[in-house]
Amino acid sequence: MSEHLEEIQTPSLRILETDPYLSPFEQDLLLRMRLYRDTRHRLVGDGNLSDFANGSLYYGFQPARNGWYYREWAPGADKMALVGDFNGWDPTKNPMKKLKNGNWEVFIRGKKTIPHASFVKVHVTSGKRDFDRIPLYIHRIHQFPDGSCTGQFWNPPVPYLWTNGSFIFPEDKSLFIYEAHVGMATEREGVGTYREFTETVLPRVKKGGYNAIQLMAIMEHPYYASFGYQVTNFFAASSRFGTPEELKELIDTAHGMGIAVLLDLVHSHACPNTNEGINDFDGTEYQFFHAGAKGNHPAWGTKLFNYGKDEVLHFLLSNLKYWLDEYHFDGFRFDGVTSMLYHHHGLGEAFDNYEKYFTMATDTEAVTYLQLANALIREVNPAAITIAEDMSGMPGMCRPIEDGGIGFDYRLAMGVPDFWIKTLKTKKDEDWDIGQMWYQLTTRRPGEANIGYCESHDQALVGDKTIMFRLADQEMYWHMDNASQSMIIDRAIAYHKIIRLVTAALAGEGYLNFMGNEFGHPEWIDFPREGNGWSYKYARRQWSLSENGYLRYRNLLWFDQAMIALLKELNIKEHPHAELNFINHEAKLMVFKKGGYTFVFNFNPFTEQKASLSTECEQVCPILLNSEWQKFGGHLPDGPETRTVQNGILGKYIEVTLPPRSAMVFR
Repeated sequence: MSEHLEEIQTPSLRILETDPYLSPFEQDLLLRMRLYRDTRHRLVGDGNLSDFANGSLYYGFQPARNGWYYREWAPGADKMALVGDFNGWDPTKNPMKKLKNGNWEVFIRGKKTIPHASFVKVHVTSGKRDFDRIPLYIHRIHQFPDGSCTGQFWNPPVPYLWTNGSFIFPEDKSLFIYEAHVGMATEREGVGTYREFTETVLPRVKKGGYNAIQLMAIMEHPYYASFGYQVTNFFAASSRFGTPEELKELIDTAHGMGIAVLLDLVHSHACPNTNEGINDFDGTEYQFFHAGAKGNHPAWGTKLFNYGKDEVLHFLLSNLKYWLDEYHFDGFRFDGVTSMLYHHHGLGEAFDNYEKYFTMATDTEAVTYLQLANALIREVNPAAITIAEDMSGMPGMCRPIEDGGIGFDYRLAMGVPDFWIKTLKTKKDEDWDIGQMWYQLTTRRPGEANIGYCESHDQALVGDKTIMFRLADQEMYWHMDNASQSMIIDRAIAYHKIIRLVTAALAGEGYLNFMGNEFGHPEWIDFPREGNGWSYKYARRQWSLSENGYLRYRNLLWFDQAMIALLKELNIKEHPHAELNFINHEAKLMVFKKGGYTFVFNFNPFTEQKASLSTECEQVCPILLNSEWQKFGGHLPDGPETRTVQNGILGKYIEVTLPPRSAMVFR
């Protein structure tokens, strides 16, 4: 019996030691562990999940000594045949043989019978219907101008040779994630490419101090405006950005820069399309998904996986291993985890007490899948990183499986951007609740790590506003040049900086920023669609705004770079807990210590504040960061600054004066 399974046989439920409020639900946690243990044993016995999750090495096109095998799992099909331009799309030329357990196979004699980049599909007969489908394990899709798609047999004559194949992200380092979309990462009005991203964006990420990128919309999707969240082909990297080799080059180059690459993974649902996707592949609605209404997401209009089906688990787990092995991704951000966890998908649910997590509404099969997924990922790459997008706060999400958890490394702190949006929309500056701010930024499940962020791509979409756009609005169009005088812009720049600093310092053991938001990228994201005349004007990033030297966006960029550098030096992962020195609600003053650094914030919109702060410095104390330095768009001479240490009754201290809407950090 494997050591891991032995631990699960007699779970310690150490999660109860750190969160005593879970004690009434001990039996529910034991059920969680039993279901994981039984499912794992059913799938692999005493073996490894990594040996089980090899679907990409059996299905699809597999090389043989004198040709190719092509295999599919399609239990609902009555007949199948491989078709393509290599055989004139004739289903009689390469019929497939039905094997056991719903599997099908055909052997194509000759290594060159199917040329590289050939168009291919599988012809399916199911009942009285005949139709073509794209192979389930296809590695590349070709999309025609009319939007229709076909599979491509991808077998380049020279495989990609990795130059940084041994890259491992250091386990003890804090994650500073740059969330990015390759297609909209170009300044021109059009779809960016993997190669453009490698050449122009990766150097910006490196210079900004970020040590990880989270790539959206990589898994193939036919509708560009879906932001990549309606996946059709789970083993294909999006062809609209370039070739598989160019994506590998992007990841390889990032690794050479010391940057980890995370895949924004969509296993929570699938695109309902049939001609392009896996829906109705074998002529049934229940091959991968629940039958009937249970298989349809009521809000998203997408298909919902049946995580209780062993073949579905095999498909999804094989998909995880494929992205890790084939493309050298360093981990995953799992999208839509809340939707997976509950039969009601979290819609309209407040999650205001623990009972909400352990009821008949919980999809225990999805919980088990997430545990299996995390266990597999650790087997394939023990240093891999997993992040859960879960707004419900499911207990144990980021605890080890053997402790009674689900196994993720981090949860996205999704309540934080909601807090900032609500504050900016509903409260005057002078009415901000500093105590509530501290609570929102520091409260999380015991022993569970968070990725803090004040806004992601969600807040940038059309119909919403980024923090900078919400603060400055139309003034951004007229008064962001260096010579302009605008109280609105001054306020926006000041709050943009201190909101980011307090969030990055307090809200998690890692930090995430969506590309361009670090310098307050104007306007919103609106992908080309019929309603905007299929325009790319708002589906791009105007990098030059922060680089041309004439606009104040560069001040925000410089602040972000300094902030990330300081927090990397502090290592927020190694120092997750902050010590609150004091909050003065009337003055809007907050002071806290973290890892030997003292952070001082004045959120007051009108009045400067003075404070006496204890220090261990001997004679002078250096100010490491001041949001009001002129290079950051403030009104004070650029640092470095120092403060003279004084002796008082309670020990050594320094006096500081903070202008309105400002912050400083000293050690």
